[in-house]
Amino acid sequence: MVNLKKISVIILILALSINLLLDFSFITNNLGKESREFAYQYLVPFKNIGNLEKKIEQYENINKQNLEATLQVDETNINDLEEKIKELDKQKILISGDKEIFVNAFNNLNENLNNNLKKLEQNQITFNQIFKTIDPSEFDMMFKEQGKDLNYGYDGRFNIYDDNISVKFYTPIGDTLLYGITNTTPGSGYLDIHDDNLILVSSSGVIGYSKKPLNKPKFGISLKQIQNNLNNFIDIEQFKKSRHFDDPKYSWLKGGWYSIKDIEIFNGDIYVSYTKEVKENCWNTSLLSGKMNYVYIHFTTLFTSEECVNEYDNIDDEYNAHQSGGRIINLNNETVLFSIGDFRSRYRSQMENSIFGKVIRFNKKNKNYEVISMGHRNPQGLFYNEEENFLLEAEHGPQGGDEINVIKLNNNTIQNFGWAISSYGEHYGGKNAPENKNKYEKYPLHKSHSEYGFIEPLKYFNPSIGISQIIGLDNENQYVVASLKAHSLYFFEYYNNNKENNFNIVKKLDIGERIRDMIYYNNKLYLFLEDTASLAEISFN
Repeated sequence: MVNLKKISVIILILALSINLLLDFSFITNNLGKESREFAYQYLVPFKNIGNLEKKIEQYENINKQNLEATLQVDETNINDLEEKIKELDKQKILISGDKEIFVNAFNNLNENLNNNLKKLEQNQITFNQIFKTIDPSEFDMMFKEQGKDLNYGYDGRFNIYDDNISVKFYTPIGDTLLYGITNTTPGSGYLDIHDDNLILVSSSGVIGYSKKPLNKPKFGISLKQIQNNLNNFIDIEQFKKSRHFDDPKYSWLKGGWYSIKDIEIFNGDIYVSYTKEVKENCWNTSLLSGKMNYVYIHFTTLFTSEECVNEYDNIDDEYNAHQSGGRIINLNNETVLFSIGDFRSRYRSQMENSIFGKVIRFNKKNKNYEVISMGHRNPQGLFYNEEENFLLEAEHGPQGGDEINVIKLNNNTIQNFGWAISSYGEHYGGKNAPENKNKYEKYPLHKSHSEYGFIEPLKYFNPSIGISQIIGLDNENQYVVASLKAHSLYFFEYYNNNKENNFNIVKKLDIGERIRDMIYYNNKLYLFLEDTASLAEISFN
């Protein structure tokens, strides 16, 4: 028994000694791998627990560090995702209005929409996918085919009262024009008067007349459609070419390049200008005419040319069909004036034998034409002062430099207004943009016109206002010019003399929308507003 106790004490002392020795790293390091494994497994197994605990602690530290790193990465990803979500929210806000308009239009134009949508849902086709394939002009074409009325209701919420001017707004009820020249939606249109009725032609070729004369009291304006053959000249095929959804080069293009450009009714005839596809992807601005009729209008070509600008194959490798002009002014039964833009084929504006960048005078009887002015970029407005025999021309500049010009009709020489040699604007991006170096060498845009032999503008706007139509008022020397970008009307005085102070802006009136066109009738201005495809009536008290 005593021997057993002695043996036990010796084993304990031996174990403690081994335990103590194994605490010194230089001893454990001198043991072989097999000896260390034998000692930790059979002699001091509790040491293994300690090592395991250390290893566990090390693993925990490593995992903690990895977790923190992962969380940091995730936090970064979350931040990125939050930014992306914010950007998507912005995009959602931008397109939500358009989508709502599309949905409403689709509802109004198709009585069986619900059944169709159920079929689409069964085929797992979403409404968003539809918007990628359907062009807004298709809605206009459906509307035109069904011959529905265009209805505008008086909306007093937006009325403007300013000194002696009051503005009433008439907004679309039900079916809405959707094919716009600049915006994605809604639509664009042009106005004129016939027998006290308002006449409207949309950029997609829908023509309507007011059911009630404009001089009658009204709480709204209802336009009945006039059937016509404009589809024979410009149709869905051309409209769809206006929007390059899949071409990053034209990612900025939101509206319709190709469209109706103006309307004028004169002595029982109706004149319509449009962008014509002369041959595949090659375009100019041409003129149609027909007999005014409230049931059906048959148009024929009055003026066109074989000259065209190719969208993909042109000298400067630039193209923009928004710069197409298209304003119409009839002087008499024999002569019509017509503006044509440069389609960003700038060099043509300084070529006398080119129709581009010009205002031309066309003889309706013998079909001959002559250039009366050149050096224009995009003539958006024309007004004829019959008493003094001159034109006021409103013209889009590049980045800045919108112009109002005076064209004298009794000149025997072609008047040159300088584009693209002289301009008070700049090429987009300015002189410091590397991509503009060659452009400025070819088209320097001198700030003086007269020093280079050109006619100075009567007035230029810098920055640009997106100038559009220009109109003369009843009072002598009183005029008004509209704007797209600035959403405003500019009332001004002009005296046709050689004095320096012959031009003066009297008043600027903010309308709040892009003003695509306007007419003056019975001491009132009528506007087509393309942000909402609405009408406005301005009275002078």
